[in-house]
Amino acid sequence: MTTFDTNAVHGGYDRAANANAASVPIYATAAFDMESAVRGDRLAAGEEFGFSYSRVTNPTVDALERRLATLEGGEAAVATASGMAAVSFALLAAAEGGGRIIAPIDVYGATVDALATFFPQFGVHADFVDDINDLDEVEAAIRPETKVIFAESVANPSTRVTDLRPLADLAHRHGLPLIIDNTVPTPYLLRPIEFGADVVVHSTTKGICGHGNALGGMVIDAGRFDWSAGRHPQFTMIEQVISDERRGVPQSFASLFGNLAFIRRVRTKYVRTFGAVLSPFNAYQQLVGLETLPVRMEHEVASALKIARWLEGNPHVAEVRYSGLPGSPCHALAERYCPKGVGTILSFRLDGTEEHLRRLLDSTTVFTYLPNIGDARSLIVDPGRITHREVPGEFRRRAGITDQDVRLSIGLEDPDDLIADLGRAFAAAYGD
Repeated sequence: MTTFDTNAVHGGYDRAANANAASVPIYATAAFDMESAVRGDRLAAGEEFGFSYSRVTNPTVDALERRLATLEGGEAAVATASGMAAVSFALLAAAEGGGRIIAPIDVYGATVDALATFFPQFGVHADFVDDINDLDEVEAAIRPETKVIFAESVANPSTRVTDLRPLADLAHRHGLPLIIDNTVPTPYLLRPIEFGADVVVHSTTKGICGHGNALGGMVIDAGRFDWSAGRHPQFTMIEQVISDERRGVPQSFASLFGNLAFIRRVRTKYVRTFGAVLSPFNAYQQLVGLETLPVRMEHEVASALKIARWLEGNPHVAEVRYSGLPGSPCHALAERYCPKGVGTILSFRLDGTEEHLRRLLDSTTVFTYLPNIGDARSLIVDPGRITHREVPGEFRRRAGITDQDVRLSIGLEDPDDLIADLGRAFAAAYGD
């Protein structure tokens, strides 16, 4: 069986079908010759896989989709132009038509904003729970119109770990799919499909790409959930785009694609219609990033743990939040689901005032102050004011995010240089 490291370099790509190019070529074309009227009809109906228009699929993007599906243990994947496009399309595809989404209060700030204020404009509503690992709380939120349970495998910035297996079992007992955002750990550290997740989403901008130079997102389908069982009528309704009315052949996504109805609907009704398409160039950059994912993650996770331990001993730090630390609230779950490490981000709460926080942020020279994670460069940010700014204060309070929190994303620099940089910043902030 081919290993993860080998698949990260070779998975999903057929050299012989691409002029034996060693690297995946960038197919910079808007459309493709469909060869014949009969084949064009089959491509348009979804009866044959192939390339006709890059808003639907493109060979460079297809290689990335296949590689990530392989790495996550999924059956098929669809790329999007950003991580939020992946999250939005996956959740709306599952809940469209007036459904409800159960989600924890501590998901990423833009996701909270979408669920709480934007999706309701389309008739899709959210029921937030304080603790996604409290199965009684989650089950109490399930209603007849609930369509999906959503969570992050490792939360940002708290690194709270989701107990995936019992949550998936609960969802399936109620005929619900479990959708997991796996951006923080990446499939190198955690593969949620192995623990019962039905769909996995990523911001490939982050650790997948690994260099902070290309936006992207991915939706990956395990291919196991029965979307025709009754809670999701959008998959059994007749769809013109995949039917052949001339021959009197009506089709639904469930009847034509079976358990892959979800991912085909995401591609056909969301990416194709809304147009949040990943460019071939960005797909190429992320394919290159994937080739080094295992070695990057090993180094960055080891550095993150070393820095978290150093922060524990700092007198100006009130709390360190990193589930990789022994004694942290989710350490047992981290060991169960992420034995190679919980990820490259951590956060800490600063003692003192707002002025201390600003001095600290402005005094780092190796860390860069910007709102990304998963970069080869180490990053620092204050989530309460930046990445979670759009989250209402009550939501931030329930999620445990304060204005004195600092989030770090650990890159490839020497960890001792990073610790020295933080030490100088603390000294500048507090006059030590």
